[in-house]
Amino acid sequence: MLSPERIQALCESSRPKLEAMRAALRTHGSALVAFSGGVDSTFVLKISVEELGERALALTALSASVAPEEAEEARALASKLGARHVVVSSNELANPSYAANPTNRCYFCKTELYDLCEARRQELGLAVVLDGFNADDFKDHRPGHKAAREHAVESPLAAAGLTKEEIRAWSQALGLPTWDKPQMACLASRIPYGTSVTRERLLQIASAESELRKLGFRQFRVRYHGEVARLEVAAEEYERFLAADVRQRINTAFLALGFKFVALDLEPFRSGRMNEAAGVTKPATPGAPSFALPVVS
Repeated sequence: MLSPERIQALCESSRPKLEAMRAALRTHGSALVAFSGGVDSTFVLKISVEELGERALALTALSASVAPEEAEEARALASKLGARHVVVSSNELANPSYAANPTNRCYFCKTELYDLCEARRQELGLAVVLDGFNADDFKDHRPGHKAAREHAVESPLAAAGLTKEEIRAWSQALGLPTWDKPQMACLASRIPYGTSVTRERLLQIASAESELRKLGFRQFRVRYHGEVARLEVAAEEYERFLAADVRQRINTAFLALGFKFVALDLEPFRSGRMNEAAGVTKPATPGAPSFALPVVS
């Protein structure tokens, strides 16, 4: 959690980055934002609406890999921001390359997403498609960014050099409810690479995570291991599991969903653990941003 002092310091130091991002958006004149309702895409949509007004459009793609709660939150956020918003269906599961769950699974998912975005962009005559890829994302395994480059999708956050912390700080300063939202990834990320992604497995995972939300957990993952559900939770939420009734409710709910065993991982949740387990390496160099920003004095 960022302190008020840290938020103020981050905003002050990164103000030139934000101004450069705003200038770049004004140069485009119109944009379609690939909008998931997460921290990054919500911030991109907020700034796009401020700079472009009705010439900014949010597009949310829904599929079995998107938790129902995330879909509803995306709709509510777009409305709160006063953004034009379209919701379309995505069917990445129909692609055998995606369903096989290779280490570059996200590439096939993002290819489907950006195909949908590009079709709507052309239909409406908008200038560019924007995503929520940020400067810190260069440090992690992000095969979906290859699909973005292939579709000429632009990444205003990364191009401006805005980090995750800076985006959260500005989101808080601008009154966005997502400023402290836990990191969210698609439900398929809960399935180990090489284990096929199916609609049934995604529904099982989504239902299990919904049960944890009902109990007040915020930062967690339900990892799928066949008959076993392995729970990863943030360190600060471990104490909740000390209550016998909480453990019982989780166990009963998960067994009813088809799991035979429920395990709590002794290591707290942190993003990227499945990549580490699969031996997926992070890129050595960040590479070039999707587009160049003008210098703003």
